[in-house]
Amino acid sequence: MSLSPAFLDELRARTSLSALVGKTVKLTKAGREHKGCCPFHNEKTPSFYVNDEKGFYHCFGCSAHGDAIRWMTDQRGLPFIDAVKELAAAAGMEMPAPDPRAAQKAERQKGLHDAMAEAQAWFVAQLSGISGGEARALAERRGLSARTVRDFGIGFAPDARGKLRAALKEYGDPALIEAGLLISVEGKEPYDRFRGRLMIPIRDQRGRVIAFGGRVIGDGEPKYLNSPDTPLFDKGRTLYNIDRAAPAARKANRVFVVEGYMDVIALAQAGIAEAVAPLGTALTEHQLERLWRMVDVPTLCFDGDGAGQKAAIRAAHRALPMLAPGRSLAFVTLPDGQDPDDLVKAKGAGAFEALVREARPLISVLYESERASAATETPEGRAGLRQTVLQLAEKVESDLVQSEYRRSFNDLFFEDFGWKRSERRAIGTAVVATGMRSKINLHNSYIRSALYGLARYPAVLSVTLDHVAALQIAEQHMLPWRETMIEAVIKRPDLDADALQSILAASKLKPETRRDLQTDLRFPWDGDPAASIRTLGGIIEFLHEEQELLAEIDDVRRIVKSDMSNAEYLALDQRRTALYAQKAALYERGFELGGGESDWRLN
Repeated sequence: MSLSPAFLDELRARTSLSALVGKTVKLTKAGREHKGCCPFHNEKTPSFYVNDEKGFYHCFGCSAHGDAIRWMTDQRGLPFIDAVKELAAAAGMEMPAPDPRAAQKAERQKGLHDAMAEAQAWFVAQLSGISGGEARALAERRGLSARTVRDFGIGFAPDARGKLRAALKEYGDPALIEAGLLISVEGKEPYDRFRGRLMIPIRDQRGRVIAFGGRVIGDGEPKYLNSPDTPLFDKGRTLYNIDRAAPAARKANRVFVVEGYMDVIALAQAGIAEAVAPLGTALTEHQLERLWRMVDVPTLCFDGDGAGQKAAIRAAHRALPMLAPGRSLAFVTLPDGQDPDDLVKAKGAGAFEALVREARPLISVLYESERASAATETPEGRAGLRQTVLQLAEKVESDLVQSEYRRSFNDLFFEDFGWKRSERRAIGTAVVATGMRSKINLHNSYIRSALYGLARYPAVLSVTLDHVAALQIAEQHMLPWRETMIEAVIKRPDLDADALQSILAASKLKPETRRDLQTDLRFPWDGDPAASIRTLGGIIEFLHEEQELLAEIDDVRRIVKSDMSNAEYLALDQRRTALYAQKAALYERGFELGGGESDWRLN
C-alpha cells in the first residue's frame, strides 16, 4: 500500500489533535493551546502542550514531540499503518486501495485473528469448567491471583486430541492448521496442538491474540510449548506482554526484559507492569528495535546461572552494532538459582527494585566478560584483551558511539593495567591508616603542617610567598589562615614569629592554628631552627611540585582521543607511567620529610 504525502497531510488536517489526545489525557485550555500532565513521564505540574493549529504536541519536561500519527504509534503503541487506518476511519477518509494480493492476505489474516480470539475464549471457559481443576490448582501453586489470571487471559487446554478442533470447526481445518492450533500429519486426521496445558495467550501490540504458550500440567515435555510461526506470529519479532508493557514503559521510562512468561506475570502481579519476555529464543535485532521504540535504555534481567549470563552476553554482542547516541542497554544479574518470579514471591518487589538500582551498563558487561576470559597475568594476554575490546568497539556502526566506546574501553583497560598500581600513592585522595583510631587525608595534613610551620617561621613565608599563594587548598577553613599570614608578611617582611602569632590571635584564628595531637603530622617545629627551616622549605617545595605534577597528569588525560592509533596510545601510556613514577618518588620524599611512614603523627 502506497501512502502519499498529500494523503497523510490531509489526514493530519482532518484530525483534531486535542480531541485525540484528550481521550486519554486530561487537557485544559491555555490560550491557543491545551495543556496537561505528560503521559510519557511522571509529573505533577503540567508541561505537556497540544497545539491544534500547528498539529503537534510537545512536552517541555521530557521533550516528547509529534503529530497525530506519532501519538498513535508512541502512546498507543500501534504500527504505523494501523495508526493511519484508525485515524482515517475516524476522519471518514478512504485508505488507498491495496493491490489484490495484499487484500487477500489481509482478509485471510482477519479470519485467523477471529479464530485465535475464539480459541482464547474457549481456553478461558475450560479453565473454569469441571476439567480445569488441575490447571486451577497449578495457577494457585504458582501464586497467581484470580485477578492476574483474568487480566492475562490465562486458560486451559484439556488433554484431548480433538476438543478444540470440534469447538472451532466452522473455521475449517486448513485455517486452524495455518493458525497453529492444529497439527497436520499426512494420512491422518489433524489434532489439537495444545493438550493438558495451562494456556497463556500471546498478543500483538494492539492486544490481539496471535499465538499461545502452553505450560504442561504435571510431568511432561516440553515444559513450555509455543505456537509455531504463522502468518500472525513471528517469534523473532514478538515480545510477550508488549501490549500491556508498552504504555507502562513509556510512563515509567523503563522496560525490563526477563526470560519467561511467568517472570512477566509475577512482576506485573507485584506492581511492575513494564516487563516483556522473548519467546523461547535469544533476543533478536527486531526485538531490540521494538524495545528501543519504548525507551532508550531497556534493562535486561537474566538469571544468575551460567545460561542466564551467556544469554546476557549474547544480547550485548547483538546490540553492539545497533547502538546510537543515547540508545543502549542496562543489565541486572539476579542471584544464582533465582529468577524474577522466585525473587518477588520470596522478598517482594522491593528486592527486585534494589537489584535494578545496581544495573550495569552495556560497556561494563562487555569489558568484564572479555577480561574474565583473558590471560592478563602476561603482557601478551593483556595485549590480546586490549585488541579484543577495541575490535568490539569497531562493530558499532554509529561513528560517534564507536568513538566513545574506543575511549571508554581504553580507559577501562588503563584503569586495570596502566596507571592504577598499588605502589603509586596519591596524597590528594589516599586515606592512610597509621594504627590510630581515625584516618587522615595526607594532602590536607601536609597543607596544615606547612601553614603551622610558616606561622612559626615567617621568614620562610617571605621567601616562598609565590608558591604558598598558588597552593590549591580544598579545605575552606584554612584559606583565611593562609591569607592572613600572607597579608601580614607583605606589609612587614621582617615580621617575627611572636608578632605573627599575635596577628593570628587578633584575627580569631588561634584555635585553628594550634597543633592537634590526634591528626597533625609530626614535624620538628620545636627542635633545631635550622633543621626545621630546611624541612619547612622541603614541604613547600614538595607541595608545589605535587600540584604541578598532578596538573600535568590531568593534561595527559585530556589528550586521550578516541581515534588514536595503538602506537599513539602506547606512547601516551608510557608518558603517563613515567609521570606516575615521578609522583611515587615525590611522595616517598614527602614521607621522609614527615619522619617516615610508620610515625607520622605526634605522640
